[in-house]
Amino acid sequence: MTKKNPSGNESSTATTTLSVRIQPRASRNEVVSMEEGGFKIRLTAPPVDGAANEALVRFLAERLSVSQSQIEIVAGHTGRQKLIRIKGILREKAERSLNRGKE
Repeated sequence: MTKKNPSGNESSTATTTLSVRIQPRASRNEVVSMEEGGFKIRLTAPPVDGAANEALVRFLAERLSVSQSQIEIVAGHTGRQKLIRIKGILREKAERSLNRGKE
């Protein structure tokens, strides 16, 4: 259940979990598609020493207008398929933001 603060916005208690499949070493950072209940995201970073994970967190924070500290990789730290927890945003808003501007 999401609480509303006096201004009518959702509070920071909202938490969303998204399934994400990443493609590292892409030509640019972008959301490509929504498939099988999750998102496919291309990242320019290589899958070395956590660089792709860091790039994913930065990309999602910018795209969703949340701080990087609100984004946590829950599962899939070493694989392409990841489960991401985002605090302070509703799932519907997250999906709209990620779908905006995709090809």
